Amino acid sequence: MKIYSMIPIVFVLAITANKCKNKNEGMYKGRLEIKGMCMNYTIKLLEGNLDSSKIVSEWKNEATGKTHNNVFALGSACSFPSTINEGDEFYFTVDSSYVSNCAVCLAYYPKPKKSIAIKVVNK
Repeated sequence: MKIYSMIPIVFVLAITANKCKNKNEGMYKGRLEIKGMCMNYTIKLLEGNLDSSKIVSEWKNEATGKTHNNVFALGSACSFPSTINEGDEFYFTVDSSYVSNCAVCLAYYPKPKKSIAIKVVNK
């Protein structure tokens, strides 16, 4: 087989790989670390290059004394699925257009100082 006959195959594979890369761009993998009362949720970043200024590199939960790394507080309580439980992993995007339009109780549970509004997505 001559090398120039393989060029179309290599070209198709390169385009397909690039489409998969672009599809996952801006998508992150997280885990619900703490499902605190009144939507005081803490999420750990597992995969993706989220701006480090938006997450807390090390945070200690004052209620349990446990230290968590690369976490943030949920900033989109109204749209977070109730079916996700502590320890569950999920994919998400940052939701810069999020608007809070639901009632959330004001009971306190410790959470990181930095929060991000996210949208859970199916991968």
